[in-house]
Amino acid sequence: MIEVDAIDHALLRALQRDANQSAGALGRQVGLSQPATWRRIKRLQETGVITGRRLRLDAEALGFAVTVFLGVKLATKGRVSLEDFERAVSAIPEVQTVEHVLGLYDYRLRVVARDLSDFERVLRRRIMTLPGAGDVEANVLLSEERRPGPLGGPPE
Repeated sequence: MIEVDAIDHALLRALQRDANQSAGALGRQVGLSQPATWRRIKRLQETGVITGRRLRLDAEALGFAVTVFLGVKLATKGRVSLEDFERAVSAIPEVQTVEHVLGLYDYRLRVVARDLSDFERVLRRRIMTLPGAGDVEANVLLSEERRPGPLGGPPE
């Protein structure tokens, strides 16, 4: 674990707001020169604090108006490996995230669909036919509030 000081925290919060900012623009926000800012960002990347930058797409703007969170309980633990299920579910394009969780269900999936009938098709033809898929609980997303990340800035 590396030492992350107040300036590093300020840089990380600024990057959470907009990861496309130049080192010069970031430096002006935190009171550093462009080279000093670049060196700090490079150190944060090399030590694994910054693991990458993501492009976030607006699913609704792309025609995917429905988001559903699925709890999936494996029917036959032991006969079907977790890796087999994860590999198969990850190949479904509508499945945005696959999380192995502890609790009532074994997996939590974030699924996008064009509408409810499209979701039903994905559920019946793709998800329920997965190796080991058992009980499923669906929760349709009504609205989403962006919560601050661990440093107080926007998530991701």
